[in-house]
Amino acid sequence: MSELKLNAPAGANKKKRIVGRGSSSGRGTTAGRGNKGQQSRSGGKVYIGFEGGQMPLFRRIAHRGFSNYPFKKEYEEINLRDLEIKYADGETVNAETLSSKGLLKKIDMPVKILGNGEITKKLSVVVDKISASAKEKIEKAGGTVTVSNE
Repeated sequence: MSELKLNAPAGANKKKRIVGRGSSSGRGTTAGRGNKGQQSRSGGKVYIGFEGGQMPLFRRIAHRGFSNYPFKKEYEEINLRDLEIKYADGETVNAETLSSKGLLKKIDMPVKILGNGEITKKLSVVVDKISASAKEKIEKAGGTVTVSNE
């Protein structure tokens, strides 16, 4: 007899539940759907928000005003302290270099530089947006800032 005998723990392997295959299967007749009614029929579903024929709440409430949400523009935000750590003096900061240094999660998103932290290195920054404090700090350190038009 082999010492190595692998067994699945109790309850790990369960038999598939087969419904609607006769009364002796234990799940015959109504197949677990109860008796009569819309939910017992095939295709018997209602849409989300359905209130039994009553005018649904989302149609009773007036739709007023304007939402800018569909037109919202999101930016990948990077702070100056991250640039100070990852970049050497004289390097160019753009989407490609940020991605290669692991600072950018999604390369297709526009980049915004924020002013948290200090910068001592002379960097050439080419991004989509930059805060006023970050721009001031970069230029004070001797770097250049170019904001690309969207």
